[in-house]
Amino acid sequence: IYSILATEDLKGYLLVEAPNRGAVEDLIRKTFKVKGIVPGESTIEELDHLLSPHKIIDSIDKGNIVELISGPFKGERARVMRVDKHKEEITLELIDAAVPIPVTVGVEQVKIISKSS
Repeated sequence: IYSILATEDLKGYLLVEAPNRGAVEDLIRKTFKVKGIVPGESTIEELDHLLSPHKIIDSIDKGNIVELISGPFKGERARVMRVDKHKEEITLELIDAAVPIPVTVGVEQVKIISKSS
């Protein structure tokens, strides 16, 4: 096995670089919770969008629903009120809070639950 790639864009799938299918079959026999193989080959051009970094801030818009994944409000859901692309911070309003208090956090502390329409 030369390399294994797991990305958020392909949840539930691993891309495996190997000299032949037999090497991949040996790997999955020894790996827990692997269900099978989707056979095929990919070119580096097809995988380029998975390998190149993209800024999270570009995918967050005002009105999106996010979940805080770190910090004192971990696990809370919130609505995006403002996006500061220069500082890479967003201002949120907690959904389940009794009093709406604006909270400003870094974009690395949230995960998008749903996009605003």
